[in-house]
Amino acid sequence: MPTLLLTNAERKALKARAHSLHPTVIVGAAGLTPAVLQEIDRALASHELIKVRLAGADRDTRERSAEDVAEALSCAVVQLIGHVLVVFRPFPEDA
Repeated sequence: MPTLLLTNAERKALKARAHSLHPTVIVGAAGLTPAVLQEIDRALASHELIKVRLAGADRDTRERSAEDVAEALSCAVVQLIGHVLVVFRPFPEDA
């Protein structure tokens, strides 16, 4: 599935919206399991913009995990700061 692309203005606005959010999903030592991806998918379906905490991973692993989430769930990575990933997937227009 293709990842969602954002303009700089959209990314800036989403960062501002995400500032006050708390992590919705926490990825543990097992990494991105199918169950974790399913939970992130459910959270995006409900909230559109979420934070995900990537616990216990080094920088390269966190960056790969962010790319994997975006690719698997057709969402956009808004930002990755430290252990916190912000992802966005707009609600379907027919909903």
